[in-house]
Amino acid sequence: MPDMTDLQPDNIPIERHPLQPFLPEGAEILMLGSFPPKRERWSMDFYYPNIQNDMWRIMGLIFYGDKDYFVEPNGKKFRFCYDKVVKFCTEKHIAIFDAACAVKRRMDNASDAHLEIVEPTDIPALMRKIPQCHTVVSTGGKSAETIAEQLGCKVPAVGGFATFTLNGKEYRFYRMPSSSRAFPMKLEKKAEAYRRIFG
Repeated sequence: MPDMTDLQPDNIPIERHPLQPFLPEGAEILMLGSFPPKRERWSMDFYYPNIQNDMWRIMGLIFYGDKDYFVEPNGKKFRFCYDKVVKFCTEKHIAIFDAACAVKRRMDNASDAHLEIVEPTDIPALMRKIPQCHTVVSTGGKSAETIAEQLGCKVPAVGGFATFTLNGKEYRFYRMPSSSRAFPMKLEKKAEAYRRIFG
Protein backbone atom coordinates (compact mmCIF):
# COMPACT_ATOMS: atom_id res chain seq x y z
CA MET A 1 0.00 0.00 0.00
CA PRO A 2 1.17 3.60 -0.61
CA ASP A 3 2.80 5.22 2.40
CA MET A 4 0.25 7.85 3.47
CA THR A 5 1.93 8.77 6.73
CA ASP A 6 4.44 11.35 5.53
CA LEU A 7 2.51 14.63 5.49
CA GLN A 8 4.01 17.85 4.18
CA PRO A 9 3.01 21.33 5.41
CA ASP A 10 0.35 21.61 2.68
CA ASN A 11 -1.24 18.42 4.12
CA ILE A 12 -1.06 16.58 0.81
CA PRO A 13 0.37 13.15 1.59
CA ILE A 14 3.38 11.77 -0.19
CA GLU A 15 2.66 8.41 -1.79
CA ARG A 16 5.54 6.04 -2.36
CA HIS A 17 5.40 3.62 -5.26
CA PRO A 18 3.47 0.49 -4.21
CA LEU A 19 5.17 -1.88 -6.68
CA GLN A 20 8.71 -3.11 -7.27
CA PRO A 21 10.19 -2.62 -10.75
CA PHE A 22 9.28 -5.53 -13.03
CA LEU A 23 12.60 -6.53 -14.59
CA PRO A 24 12.38 -9.94 -16.29
CA GLU A 25 15.58 -11.67 -17.31
CA GLY A 26 16.68 -10.60 -20.78
CA ALA A 27 14.49 -7.48 -20.79
CA GLU A 28 15.06 -5.45 -23.96
CA ILE A 29 12.37 -2.77 -23.61
CA LEU A 30 11.78 -0.60 -20.53
CA MET A 31 8.32 0.96 -20.32
CA LEU A 32 7.90 3.86 -17.90
CA GLY A 33 4.59 5.45 -16.98
CA SER A 34 4.13 8.19 -14.40
CA PHE A 35 2.60 6.58 -11.28
CA PRO A 36 -0.17 4.06 -10.51
CA PRO A 37 -3.73 5.16 -9.73
CA LYS A 38 -5.10 4.86 -6.22
CA ARG A 39 -5.44 1.29 -4.98
CA GLU A 40 -9.25 1.28 -5.13
CA ARG A 41 -9.01 1.60 -8.91
CA TRP A 42 -6.84 -1.49 -9.33
CA SER A 43 -8.14 -4.66 -10.94
CA MET A 44 -4.84 -6.54 -10.45
CA ASP A 45 -1.59 -6.09 -8.53
CA PHE A 46 0.51 -5.01 -11.49
CA TYR A 47 1.15 -2.05 -13.74
CA TYR A 48 -1.71 -0.31 -15.59
CA PRO A 49 -4.20 -2.01 -13.24
CA ASN A 50 -7.24 0.22 -13.82
CA ILE A 51 -9.72 -1.66 -16.03
CA GLN A 52 -10.48 1.71 -17.66
CA ASN A 53 -6.84 2.05 -18.77
CA ASP A 54 -6.23 0.64 -22.24
CA MET A 55 -2.58 -0.47 -22.04
CA TRP A 56 -3.39 -4.18 -21.99
CA ARG A 57 -6.06 -3.74 -24.67
CA ILE A 58 -3.41 -2.07 -26.83
CA MET A 59 -1.08 -5.04 -26.31
CA GLY A 60 -3.93 -7.47 -26.93
CA LEU A 61 -4.63 -5.82 -30.28
CA ILE A 62 -0.97 -5.75 -31.33
CA PHE A 63 -0.01 -9.30 -30.44
CA TYR A 64 -3.28 -11.27 -30.50
CA GLY A 65 -5.67 -9.23 -32.63
CA ASP A 66 -8.02 -9.13 -29.63
CA LYS A 67 -8.39 -6.07 -27.41
CA ASP A 68 -9.91 -8.25 -24.68
CA TYR A 69 -7.18 -10.90 -24.67
CA PHE A 70 -6.02 -9.88 -21.18
CA VAL A 71 -9.52 -9.19 -19.80
CA GLU A 72 -11.41 -11.71 -17.65
CA PRO A 73 -14.71 -11.70 -15.72
CA ASN A 74 -14.61 -10.62 -12.08
CA GLY A 75 -18.09 -11.27 -10.71
CA LYS A 76 -20.36 -8.83 -12.52
CA LYS A 77 -17.38 -6.72 -13.56
CA PHE A 78 -14.10 -7.31 -15.36
CA ARG A 79 -10.40 -7.25 -14.51
CA PHE A 80 -7.09 -7.79 -16.22
CA CYS A 81 -5.66 -11.29 -15.88
CA TYR A 82 -2.48 -10.92 -13.83
CA ASP A 83 -1.02 -14.27 -14.90
CA LYS A 84 -1.51 -13.57 -18.62
CA VAL A 85 -0.05 -10.08 -18.36
CA VAL A 86 3.05 -11.16 -16.44
CA LYS A 87 3.63 -14.14 -18.75
CA PHE A 88 3.31 -11.84 -21.77
CA CYS A 89 5.76 -9.25 -20.43
CA THR A 90 8.25 -11.95 -19.49
CA GLU A 91 8.08 -13.66 -22.88
CA LYS A 92 8.28 -10.37 -24.80
CA HIS A 93 11.19 -9.12 -22.65
CA ILE A 94 9.32 -6.04 -21.44
CA ALA A 95 10.43 -4.40 -18.17
CA ILE A 96 8.05 -1.96 -16.48
CA PHE A 97 8.24 0.70 -13.81
CA ASP A 98 7.32 4.38 -13.50
CA ALA A 99 9.20 7.66 -13.79
CA ALA A 100 8.30 8.57 -10.19
CA CYS A 101 9.08 6.75 -6.95
CA ALA A 102 7.07 9.19 -4.84
CA VAL A 103 4.39 11.73 -5.70
CA LYS A 104 1.74 14.08 -4.37
CA ARG A 105 -1.68 13.97 -5.96
CA ARG A 106 -2.95 17.53 -6.30
CA MET A 107 -6.35 16.13 -7.31
CA ASP A 108 -8.00 12.83 -6.41
CA ASN A 109 -6.96 11.01 -9.58
CA ALA A 110 -3.92 9.74 -11.49
CA SER A 111 -3.91 12.49 -14.11
CA ASP A 112 -0.43 13.70 -15.05
CA ALA A 113 -1.68 17.27 -14.92
CA HIS A 114 -2.30 17.00 -11.17
CA LEU A 115 0.63 14.76 -10.26
CA GLU A 116 3.63 16.34 -8.54
CA ILE A 117 6.75 14.19 -8.67
CA VAL A 118 8.48 14.38 -5.30
CA GLU A 119 11.11 11.73 -6.02
CA PRO A 120 11.90 10.76 -9.61
CA THR A 121 13.09 7.26 -10.40
CA ASP A 122 16.82 6.87 -10.97
CA ILE A 123 16.36 5.66 -14.55
CA PRO A 124 20.05 5.05 -15.40
CA ALA A 125 20.35 2.88 -12.26
CA LEU A 126 17.27 0.94 -13.33
CA MET A 127 18.72 0.43 -16.80
CA ARG A 128 21.95 -0.98 -15.38
CA LYS A 129 19.88 -3.86 -13.98
CA ILE A 130 18.70 -4.84 -17.47
CA PRO A 131 21.87 -4.78 -19.59
CA GLN A 132 20.16 -6.17 -22.70
CA CYS A 133 17.77 -3.22 -22.83
CA HIS A 134 17.98 -1.15 -26.02
CA THR A 135 14.71 0.81 -25.92
CA VAL A 136 13.06 3.08 -23.34
CA VAL A 137 9.37 3.90 -23.73
CA SER A 138 7.41 6.70 -22.12
CA THR A 139 3.69 6.03 -21.82
CA GLY A 140 2.67 9.59 -21.02
CA GLY A 141 3.69 13.24 -21.09
CA LYS A 142 5.00 13.63 -17.54
CA SER A 143 7.05 10.46 -17.74
CA ALA A 144 8.48 11.62 -21.10
CA GLU A 145 9.67 14.90 -19.56
CA THR A 146 11.20 13.14 -16.55
CA ILE A 147 12.97 10.55 -18.72
CA ALA A 148 14.35 13.15 -21.14
CA GLU A 149 15.67 15.30 -18.30
CA GLN A 150 17.56 12.38 -16.75
CA LEU A 151 18.87 10.95 -20.00
CA GLY A 152 19.89 14.29 -21.49
CA CYS A 153 17.85 14.07 -24.68
CA LYS A 154 14.91 15.87 -26.23
CA VAL A 155 11.29 14.84 -25.65
CA PRO A 156 10.12 13.14 -28.85
CA ALA A 157 6.83 13.94 -30.53
CA VAL A 158 3.99 11.60 -29.58
CA GLY A 159 4.53 8.39 -31.52
CA GLY A 160 8.14 9.24 -32.34
CA PHE A 161 11.55 8.56 -30.86
CA ALA A 162 14.87 10.19 -30.05
CA THR A 163 18.24 8.54 -29.51
CA PHE A 164 20.57 8.89 -26.55
CA THR A 165 23.81 7.37 -25.38
CA LEU A 166 24.39 5.98 -21.90
CA ASN A 167 27.69 4.43 -20.84
CA GLY A 168 28.78 4.24 -24.46
CA LYS A 169 25.65 2.42 -25.65
CA GLU A 170 23.04 3.98 -27.94
CA TYR A 171 19.35 3.62 -27.10
CA ARG A 172 16.03 4.62 -28.61
CA PHE A 173 13.61 6.62 -26.50
CA TYR A 174 10.00 6.44 -27.70
CA ARG A 175 7.20 8.69 -26.51
CA MET A 176 3.94 6.80 -26.89
CA PRO A 177 0.42 8.16 -26.51
CA SER A 178 -1.02 7.76 -23.04
CA SER A 179 -3.05 4.58 -22.57
CA SER A 180 -5.49 6.57 -20.44
CA ARG A 181 -8.90 7.04 -22.03
CA ALA A 182 -8.56 10.72 -21.21
CA PHE A 183 -6.01 10.94 -24.04
CA PRO A 184 -8.04 11.81 -27.18
CA MET A 185 -7.03 9.03 -29.56
CA LYS A 186 -8.87 5.90 -30.67
CA LEU A 187 -7.66 2.59 -29.30
CA GLU A 188 -6.72 1.33 -32.76
CA LYS A 189 -4.59 4.44 -33.41
CA LYS A 190 -2.81 3.99 -30.09
CA ALA A 191 -2.10 0.35 -30.96
CA GLU A 192 -0.72 1.48 -34.33
CA ALA A 193 1.69 3.82 -32.54
CA TYR A 194 2.80 1.26 -29.96
CA ARG A 195 3.37 -1.33 -32.68
CA ARG A 196 6.40 0.70 -33.83
CA ILE A 197 8.26 -0.23 -30.64
CA PHE A 198 8.09 -3.91 -31.48
CA GLY A 199 8.85 -3.63 -35.19
